Amino acid sequence: MSFLGIDFSCALGSLRHGQFPEKDCLLPLISKLIGYALVAASTTVKLPQIMKILKNGSVRGLSVVSFELEVVGYTIALAYCFNKGLPFSAYGELAFLLIQAIILVAVIYYFSQPLGLTTWIRALLYCAVAPTILAGQIDPVLFEALYASQHAIFLCARIPQIWKNFSSKSTGELSFLTCLMNFGGSIARVFTSMQENAPQSGILVFYYFVLHNIFNPIANILGKEKFR
Repeated sequence: MSFLGIDFSCALGSLRHGQFPEKDCLLPLISKLIGYALVAASTTVKLPQIMKILKNGSVRGLSVVSFELEVVGYTIALAYCFNKGLPFSAYGELAFLLIQAIILVAVIYYFSQPLGLTTWIRALLYCAVAPTILAGQIDPVLFEALYASQHAIFLCARIPQIWKNFSSKSTGELSFLTCLMNFGGSIARVFTSMQENAPQSGILVFYYFVLHNIFNPIANILGKEKFR
């Protein structure tokens, strides 16, 4: 019995015989279920942040560069996983996170008028290069290098936001709920990546997902404690 690539036959067969499913049977099933749950949950991860900005009409305390780097990281990750033929349950949330991240950056741009020349250059450069990367129409060696570079991209994406929070003594319009959802999803994705036999660099990327989502709340707490 299979549904959406999830094989229930092993687990159901064990249960019919009054036995608890073996580890090798149960873990892949749990991984698939968690994977699809993450994909479903990912459709709302960035919405609290977007709604908070729209509600307050302000991007106070938000680092544009941090959110731009997230868009770049999600683009590379999605392109690599899709073109390598990984199961959708292993990376599907990246598609929804990328869409929301692009919308979020657009909203930040809207409330950050007037935009500087360098911001326009970064945006136009992304629009020019992203379609090629998503289509996988680049040299395989370069593709692997870009995928590996996520380690630095996702880690560095938090540094501007951490510094802005710390220096301004406030989290500004940063959404705690979005940070919390990112953190929880990142931890769960580490488990599913191992079970789905994701590339080793991919597993490391998800560890970095966890790290860069830990750094931000820690910086917030330290900043508040220092200036209290």
